[in-house]
Amino acid sequence: MPATFSLPLLFIIFIIVVWILKCFNIVREYDRAVVFRLGRVLSKAKGPGVIVILWPIDKIVQVSLRVITWEVPPQDVITRDNVTLKVNAVVYFRVVDATQAIIEVENYRYAVEQAAQTGLRTVLGEVEMDDLLSQRETLNAKLQVILDEHTEPWGVKVTGVNVKQVDLPQEMQRAIAAQAEAERVRRAKIIAATGEFQASAKLAEAAAVLNREPVAITLRYLQTLIEIGTEKNTTVVFPLPIDLLSGMGVKFAAGGVPAAAVPAPPTSATAPVNESATDLNQLKS
Repeated sequence: MPATFSLPLLFIIFIIVVWILKCFNIVREYDRAVVFRLGRVLSKAKGPGVIVILWPIDKIVQVSLRVITWEVPPQDVITRDNVTLKVNAVVYFRVVDATQAIIEVENYRYAVEQAAQTGLRTVLGEVEMDDLLSQRETLNAKLQVILDEHTEPWGVKVTGVNVKQVDLPQEMQRAIAAQAEAERVRRAKIIAATGEFQASAKLAEAAAVLNREPVAITLRYLQTLIEIGTEKNTTVVFPLPIDLLSGMGVKFAAGGVPAAAVPAPPTSATAPVNESATDLNQLKS
């Protein structure tokens, strides 16, 4: 008889052990447990650590609170200036309220992915191509705000959105390259013109100084002659300006005679004519 009652007793003990094991659950640090009791959710998610439930009356659903990284597939986007592009992005999001993430939406991850694709096409379709290429930080922040508005009722927080890659058509790439080259040529010409303008201003100042001190030009020419003389040249061609002699105070005429000793030429040709007329009158008389 004792052996007859041992099997049911062992079975009952086994059932009790299994029930106890089902009632005690371990929730990891990055998880939260949403407990449903007879189909109704408890007010607050439990965890981490060991939580006790009344199995099978209570059922739990564990939700991870870690950041989820999802890469948005390439999307066909038509910008405001009618340029067709392929754009993909990366979305970072995490669950901040496990209860809402389970109750408010059937599959919160799928819902966030669809919202990210729709928001990416909507936001990038409202900007021009130049803004898309140069103002990514602004567009990323705008995308994050729009996704937060959609995911907040679900208990999901979008921590970041980054536009990863923009694929341009070949024709547009060539046009952008030509535009960039033209811009660089324009900047080079402006820089060269600015340098010429500044150099001309400095030359004008130097000319004004030399004009006030004529001897300075002589010294400058002598300095240039010294610099040329340091080279191993057999023939030196050195330009001598006419104004160089003006500093000496005397101008020499041709043949080495001072200009003051040369008689002045006749002022007019009427004098010889008048003398011939006087001689003719004397003969007649």
